[in-house]
Amino acid sequence: RTNMNAIDRRISVAPMMDWTDRHCRYFLRGFSTTALLYTEMITASAVLRGDRERLLRFHVEEHPVALQLGGSDPHSLAQAARVGAAAGYDEINLNCGCPSDRVQRGTFGACLMDQPAIVADCVAAICDAVDVPVTVKMRIGVVHHDGSDAREAAARFDQQDFDHLCGFVEATTRAGSAASIVHARKAVLGAWSPRDNREIPPLRYDVVRRLKQQFADLPIILNGGLRDVSSVRDALGWCDGVMLGREAYHRPMLLAEVEASDTPYSTSMAALVIARVLGRMADYAELEIASGERLSSITRHMLGLLSHRAGAREFRRLLSEGARLPHAGPELIRQAARLAAHGLEPTAAGPIAAERSHSGDRISGVY
Repeated sequence: RTNMNAIDRRISVAPMMDWTDRHCRYFLRGFSTTALLYTEMITASAVLRGDRERLLRFHVEEHPVALQLGGSDPHSLAQAARVGAAAGYDEINLNCGCPSDRVQRGTFGACLMDQPAIVADCVAAICDAVDVPVTVKMRIGVVHHDGSDAREAAARFDQQDFDHLCGFVEATTRAGSAASIVHARKAVLGAWSPRDNREIPPLRYDVVRRLKQQFADLPIILNGGLRDVSSVRDALGWCDGVMLGREAYHRPMLLAEVEASDTPYSTSMAALVIARVLGRMADYAELEIASGERLSSITRHMLGLLSHRAGAREFRRLLSEGARLPHAGPELIRQAARLAAHGLEPTAAGPIAAERSHSGDRISGVY
């Protein structure tokens, strides 16, 4: 069996539905050589009965990359995990934290927090099926409320809640889970949207810190609300790793800043990273387009690259509008790189006027 400690879990990027597809992961890899990247949640049934090539395909440069599965049937999860491991994924992760109505109807995700014995059976079955680490992503608890007291229940965390969380972690760890990834919020089922569940329940880092004290030998990864280098560094002072979510997607430079956190991150360093990432993505897009992929499927993940920097609005507009034009190609990304290098301030220019070049596959923007 693979050494369970072989994967560096100090920094990871969360599985995010509709976001962390293979193009997104390849893009994010350009900012960090070590961050552990996660797929979107893929149900076990989709792996077993769907288009495996489309669902599981990834680029070799994405390593280390983990496959997150959704489901509650040990046999199906074991089969799907075996397929994922054979495809080359470095880790199999079981989703016990997603609060959406769809996963509740399928009896997986956050509702499994109330079924530690079932989850333990699932983890054990997956561990028996694969030779890569198996982990569990969870919430600190769940609330089954459909009334006005949901907010109060989500904010409350008493000894009974902590005992239940410890029991869940104990069961999954005994079954073979190599690490617990803990979103430091409760999930409210049956009343709130996934967005509400990301924003309304208060963050309880104190609960996760207490959990780490209880399970000193178990890698505990903190997830939720981490948005800057300072908060990451503070968390790494007491937990084994941090998982970044929406902030890493909307401001991917955060990954580079975290990786270089021991040295001041200067404007010149940022410029070098941006130039390198855009050159890399242009080359990647050239290969992907040649195999039939759409440019917009790639560039949609790149719009936050210049967040809070000069030229961000023009950069976003160039990529979002230009990529939808007929015959848009990798030259659009190279043009975006030139725009970024010039450090243009946002302007009041009208919509991009794009035109095909003489070669028939180049787009040039006129401002």
